[in-house]
Amino acid sequence: MVLVLVIGDLHVPHRSNSVPAKFKKLLVPGKIQHVLCTGNLCTKESFDYLKTLATDVHVVQGEFDEGSYPEQKVITVGAFRIGLCHGHQIVPWGDQDAISIVQRSLDVDIMITGSTHKFEAYQRESKFFINPGSATGAYSALLPDVAPSFVLMDIQGTNVVTYVYQLIDDEVKVERRDFAKEV
Repeated sequence: MVLVLVIGDLHVPHRSNSVPAKFKKLLVPGKIQHVLCTGNLCTKESFDYLKTLATDVHVVQGEFDEGSYPEQKVITVGAFRIGLCHGHQIVPWGDQDAISIVQRSLDVDIMITGSTHKFEAYQRESKFFINPGSATGAYSALLPDVAPSFVLMDIQGTNVVTYVYQLIDDEVKVERRDFAKEV
């Protein structure tokens, strides 16, 4: 079992003060092996917080990040090649066809993007696509009211069990999605 935290679009301190306390209680150091962040951390302090959760932290550049991160990145975790891209470069934002083009160019099994601040997880052409949403519930150009969310992937061989955590009406709701890689 390999646990991968997928998180992004924090926008601290510009659009939000911090990750919600109810999420921080769940994100315990020492349990997660990898952090994949879609960017818009905005500050070094947000990056340092992610480093407390796991030593292996991968971040891509969001349009509001102070740091210098790559535009795209491919990470291999177990049997999966995982692509990471903030998504502000993909036009129109959140468009499944446009995201699929990036997925094919990176040749990945799982494509992770952000930018829209809205959680999504879906399968398409035997690949898995995830947008973790905004971990802080920061508003976006497309959505004024955003439910805070993040994703935890449990990678076991050629299977991924994905848990989506959303803060709705001050309660943490968890939803499960499964994906199996075609061998």
